[in-house]
Formats: sequence, structure tokens, C-alpha cells
Amino acid sequence: MFAIRLRSSFHAPKLCGPRFGPLQRRGARVVDSRFLVTHQRADSVIEKYRDKLQRKARQEGLASVDELKAVYRARIQAEQKSEARIASSDLQRTSPFPPPPAAPTVAGSSPSSEAKQSAPLGLRSLSSYLDLDKTAVLPPKEIEYIWRLRHASSPTSLCAILPSPTFSRIQRAARKHPQFILPLPREGSAAAEIHFMQWSFPAPHTVTVVFTHLAEYKLRGEFSQPHTTITMHTELMHEKGLVLMQGQVFEGRGVNVEEARWLVLCLQKFYGGDEKDGSGRRRLLEMFSQGNGAFKVEELVEEAEKVV
Repeated sequence: MFAIRLRSSFHAPKLCGPRFGPLQRRGARVVDSRFLVTHQRADSVIEKYRDKLQRKARQEGLASVDELKAVYRARIQAEQKSEARIASSDLQRTSPFPPPPAAPTVAGSSPSSEAKQSAPLGLRSLSSYLDLDKTAVLPPKEIEYIWRLRHASSPTSLCAILPSPTFSRIQRAARKHPQFILPLPREGSAAAEIHFMQWSFPAPHTVTVVFTHLAEYKLRGEFSQPHTTITMHTELMHEKGLVLMQGQVFEGRGVNVEEARWLVLCLQKFYGGDEKDGSGRRRLLEMFSQGNGAFKVEELVEEAEKVV
């Protein structure tokens, strides 16, 4: 009984008054008042000036106000298109931004133009070091001399020339084994320091290698800072049989230039060997890439000591 009385005595509050206003009835028709007001104002303007518009229509040789509206509507649209074209041309003349570059043409390309088109943003191609059009006509010995002279003034740079067959073997192995570790012997210490190396192929004529302390790579992963970077340029590989290599050693990151040279020499020995010789270096590459648990750092150090 108490529940029945409570239910019957409960009344829903009426949402009305100045705060809520009257509730909208179902089935009420919604009208866009802006449409009505706009057209009512246009119609009232025409009625107000109908006499003048009719006189204007007769002066133009037209029969009615509607024909006059149609004629002037076409004139107004033509004027608007003309003004839009003028504004666009003025904007192009006064804009501080350069126009977009033209689409590249497919024509006979020189080594320099081909390198510039293929190099991504921030990556230096060989054309940023040498004039390829002039270099391409020189004999290989002169190219090698110019390349070494180009980097002789920098105490933290690395420089080398690779014959095309050697680079081809290295590149094939690098694509199969893009990551590896190399030992670096330290004077006065029986243990070797391990460094992580990683290959990348950012452009058709560019191959890069970065060297990082293995301990730092384990700690920071892709955010670790490399101490040495190597870039190999292949623009002259087929025409001159040479691949030009240059690198940079970053100061204050625990490796000097001589130690970086040792790592690059190990790279060439591990990756540049004959694929069919079955040497221990090639086997270690395979085991490391496969994550084979039989891979031993001690064996890696022994093979690295055979480099010299």
C-alpha cells in the first residue's frame, strides 16, 4: 500500500517558465526563418523599385523585369570570374613563396643529375663532394687520388676506395645480414669491446653503415648515438669500376679514428669474403642473423684477430 500511494502521489515536474520555456509539441513543423527573411527582403526590394526597374528594362530593350534580372545576373557572374582571375595572378606575383617545382623530365641523365634526383632529403650524395660530370671522364687512378685528397684535411674522416667486385660481395652479404657485432681490442686489456653495426640502403646509389657501442644500443635501442658512420657511393661503380667510401668519427663518443679504421677493416673481411669459401667469418654471420645459440663471442674475437 505504501508503494502504491507513493507512486500515485509522485508527479513529474513541469519544465516551463522563463528558464526552460514551453515544451515543443510533437509534429511541429520546423521552418528555416533565415530562408524566409532573405527572400522576403529581396522580394520587398524588387516591389519597392519595380517602376524604376521596368523603365530600365525598356531602356535596355527588354520586355520585363525578369529579363533584366537574367541579363544582369550573367554580367555579374562574368565580372566575378574576371576579378577572381586578376586576384589570383596578383597573389602569385606578390606571394613570398616560390612556385612548385616542375615535374622532372625523362631525358638522357648524367651521373650528377641522377644522383641529385635519387638522394633523399638530408643525405649527401656523391655529387655533393665531386663534380660527377667532370670526374666521369678521368681515369680510375686520378679519381682515387682526388677522393683521398678531398678528405685528407679532416682529422676525423675516413676514406677508402673499393673495387666493384669487392663491393658487390659486401653488398650481397649486407642485404642478407644487415646487423652484426664486431670486437674492438683495447690496449692493456685482455677483453675486447663489442660494437654493434647496422646497414641501410637509403638511396639507389648510397649505402650506409653505423657503428654503436653494443652496451649503449642495448640500453637505448634506436635512440642510441653512433660513434662512426660510413657511406659508400656507387655512382661510378659500373662506369669506372670504383665505389667511393667516406666516413665520419664523432669525437667524445669513446672511439678514435684508428679504432674506427679497425672496425671498418673487420667489416670488409667479414662481409667481403667469398660466399663459397665456408670460412668461419661467413658462418658467424649466418649464425648471428639466425639467432643461433651456438654463436660465441670468443670465436668472433679469434676470427677478428686474423684480420691483421
